[in-house]
Amino acid sequence: MKTVGFTETVLRDGNQSLIATRMPFSDFEGILATMDKAGYYSVECWGGATFDSCLRYLNEDPWERLRKIRKAMPNTKLQMLLRGQNLLGYKPYPDDVVRKFVEYSVKNGIDIIRIFDALNDPVNLRVAIEETKKQGAHASGAISFTLSPIHNTENYVNLAKEYAAMGADSICIKDMSGIMGPGQAYDLVRGIKDVVDLPLVIHTHCTTGLALMTCMKSVEAGADVIDTAISSFSGGTSQPPTESLVYALREMGFDVKLNEKILKEINDFFRPIKDKALETNLLNPYVLGTETDGLIYQVPGGMLSNLISQLKAQNAMDKFNEALEEIPRVKEDLGYPPLVTPMSQMTGVQAVVNVLLGERYKTVSNEIRSYLRGEYGRAPGKVNEDLIKKILGNEKPMTTRFADTLEPIFEKTKAQLAGLARSDEDVLSYIAFPQIAEKFFKDRAEAEMVQYAIRRID
Repeated sequence: MKTVGFTETVLRDGNQSLIATRMPFSDFEGILATMDKAGYYSVECWGGATFDSCLRYLNEDPWERLRKIRKAMPNTKLQMLLRGQNLLGYKPYPDDVVRKFVEYSVKNGIDIIRIFDALNDPVNLRVAIEETKKQGAHASGAISFTLSPIHNTENYVNLAKEYAAMGADSICIKDMSGIMGPGQAYDLVRGIKDVVDLPLVIHTHCTTGLALMTCMKSVEAGADVIDTAISSFSGGTSQPPTESLVYALREMGFDVKLNEKILKEINDFFRPIKDKALETNLLNPYVLGTETDGLIYQVPGGMLSNLISQLKAQNAMDKFNEALEEIPRVKEDLGYPPLVTPMSQMTGVQAVVNVLLGERYKTVSNEIRSYLRGEYGRAPGKVNEDLIKKILGNEKPMTTRFADTLEPIFEKTKAQLAGLARSDEDVLSYIAFPQIAEKFFKDRAEAEMVQYAIRRID
C-alpha cells in the first residue's frame, strides 16, 4: 500500500492566494500545537510573499515569525518557497546573499526549501540547492509548469534529471496557474518517476477547476506528496481541500497518515478567520470561484487580481479582455516564460501598457529591459529578435550567468547598517526590501522606546 504525504499550505500559499498573505501570526498562533500533531509530511509556512507582507503590512519580523512557528511545531517539517537566485524578491542577488539567506532560513527553523526559477533555468537554482544541502536541509527542485509550443513532457523530464544531477532531494511540479490537466499530470509524473529516483511532489491550484482531478491522477501515477489547504482556506485560487483528498485517497486504498479528528479541529479554527476576511472584504468572493478562462490565458489568480487593479487605477476596465488577449502574445515574444513571480508581474504589466498606449512596446519596464539583456537567466524559447533590437539596439544579450557579474554585498551592507540592523537576519531583510525594512527597523525602535517610557512611568 503506497503512502501519500500531505503538505499543508494554509500558513503560506493558502492564505497568500485568497487573502494576499495578510494573516498575522496572532491569528494562527493558537492552532500551531494542534497542527503539529496532525501527521503532515510538511507545513509550508514561510517564503513566497510572506516575507514582504510581514514587513510591509503586518508589522512583524518575518524571522521572528518563523522562530515562533518552529518553537510551536517541533515535530513537523517546516517548508518555505524560494525563488532561486531571486530569493524572495524580484531580481537576481549575488551568491553571497543567496548563501546567507539559505543559511539563516535553516538556522531559524526551515527543514525543506522548495527552490524554483521563473524561467526554469537550472543555473538559477544551483547555488541555493548547494547551500541548502550544506546546511543539512532538504532541497526540493521545483519545475514551473506552463503550456506552450516548446514545453512538453520530455522537456520537463529532462529538467527533473538536471535537478537530480545538481543534488536535489526531491522534485516538485509547480502548477501555479492550475492549468495542468489530469492526463498531462499522469504522463508527466510517470515520465519523471521512470528516470529519477526521488520523491515527487505535486503543487497546483483550483483556479480552473482541475486541481482535485489532477492530484488524484498524479497519485495514481506515482506522486509521493501533494500540496493541499485545510478546507476553509481551499478552493478558488488556493489549493484543493486537505480533508477531501484524505478521504478520497483512503477510499482508493492509499495509506494516508493524517489524523482526521485533528484536521477537523484545524478547519474549525480557521473557519471564523475566513468568515471575518469575507466580512471585511479582505477575502474577495471572486477568488473563490472557478475561472476556466485560465485554460486559455494561463493567468495565475494573483496575476489576474493585479491586472484588474492596474486597469481600475487607470479607469480602463473596458480594456480588460483586450489586456487578457495581449498576455499570451507578450509571453510568446519573451520566449514563453512560465507565468510565475517575477515573470507573471513583468508580463502582465507589459500587456497592460501595450493596450493602454495603443502601441506594443512603446514603453517597457526596467525589468523587461533587464530580462532581454539576459539578467534573469536563459529564456525557455526564442525571444522575438525584433523586440530585442527595438529595446536594446546594438547591445547584445549577455551569455554568461548574471550573478557572476555581481559583487558580494552582504558584509558591505552589514557595515552600512551598523546601529540600525541588530542581526544578520535584519541585514538580509534590508537587502531584500531596503525601504520597507528600514521603515520597519525605525518603527520597531520607536515602539520599544515608547514601551520603555511607559514602564518608567509605571
